Amino acid sequence: MEEQRVPEAGPPYWWRSGPPWWRQENAGRWPWRSTLLVTVLVFAGSHFAAEEQAGERAGLDVLARVLLLVAGLLLLWRRRYPVAVAFGTAVAALLYLGAGYPYGPVFLTVAIACFAAIVAGHRRAAWAAMGALWAGHVLVAHWLYQWLPPDGDSAAPWGQEGVIAAWVVAVGALSELARARREQWRRERAERAQAARRRADEERLRIARELHDVLAHSISVINVQAGVGLALLDSDPEQARTALTTIKAQSKEALGEVRQVLGTLRAPGDAPRAPAPGLDRLSELVDQAARAGLTVEVRGAPPALPPGTDLAAFRIVQEALTNVVRHSGSRHARVRLDKGDGNLRIGVDDDGPATGADAGGSGNGLAGMRERAAALGGTIEAGPRADGGFRVLAVLPLTAKEDDR
Repeated sequence: MEEQRVPEAGPPYWWRSGPPWWRQENAGRWPWRSTLLVTVLVFAGSHFAAEEQAGERAGLDVLARVLLLVAGLLLLWRRRYPVAVAFGTAVAALLYLGAGYPYGPVFLTVAIACFAAIVAGHRRAAWAAMGALWAGHVLVAHWLYQWLPPDGDSAAPWGQEGVIAAWVVAVGALSELARARREQWRRERAERAQAARRRADEERLRIARELHDVLAHSISVINVQAGVGLALLDSDPEQARTALTTIKAQSKEALGEVRQVLGTLRAPGDAPRAPAPGLDRLSELVDQAARAGLTVEVRGAPPALPPGTDLAAFRIVQEALTNVVRHSGSRHARVRLDKGDGNLRIGVDDDGPATGADAGGSGNGLAGMRERAAALGGTIEAGPRADGGFRVLAVLPLTAKEDDR
């Protein structure tokens, strides 16, 4: 069941879920456009820096352009090999500076590479690459400058090293913040996907439970009436006709309820076309049981209940009477409805004896009743009575918190 995005107040969707181009599923794609853009910016910025620093630093030659191109194109592999790209761009930038070329946006390639490495989880490698670049710059600017171009260059001021160190720390801190935010986005997406799967599973379980309760009851009545019709077809055609009429009415009602349940699959979220059954239809259950040869005595009037509790109470009584028809030799059952202390107590008893090997209540019917009661905060007790027969006792809170379905 596909999760539909609903507009919410607050931060925009990309801030809560992350920009699409940065998600984990895009990690294996080649970042062609961003790499090309950064490479162009590095070349353009370096040419501008060369003009501004003419006479102070060496001019851009073929080696300088090759180093700038290598540093830029290495970013193409930053998602697949983040550690190698981080160190590769740092080495290219250090060779560029060591050759005396102008200061410029070559540092941008190192920043992007280390950013990608930290976000990918390679934090130590990224910090090591930036630390190595800073240490190499200190070595070049304060010692090796005597033997490196341009000629006549002097040692760089130590304040410049502080600026570079601050730049390294700022890039690392921003990368760590982005990594933490990406992990949060990943967890939130996983939680939303899990919640969507859980809602889908709950909806499938609800529909399966409804179908079971409808079909089990109706087919049990149809089975009994079919047996009666076959037995009396020759000796009492009128009684056989009555049985067939019951089968027709019961099958029509079952088809209608099945269509209603399946309609929620075709149009999820729409209001049901027909109201859900409740205890106001208890007399129909009694009549259906009577047509199946079971006499039902009802004690207590059906109270007014919330829709979810009313449906659960109806299905519990329906399933309990179905089990009497299918598994009990008794042709008499009692239904008790007691409302008090904030609870509705439903009791269904028969005098037995059991007629089937599965009469102990281990099938899907009792499991469905327990699930319905548990969903409302109630309980179900079912089992043989000490004096014979079988008893189902349900306790449903009248103030149960119902699911938003």
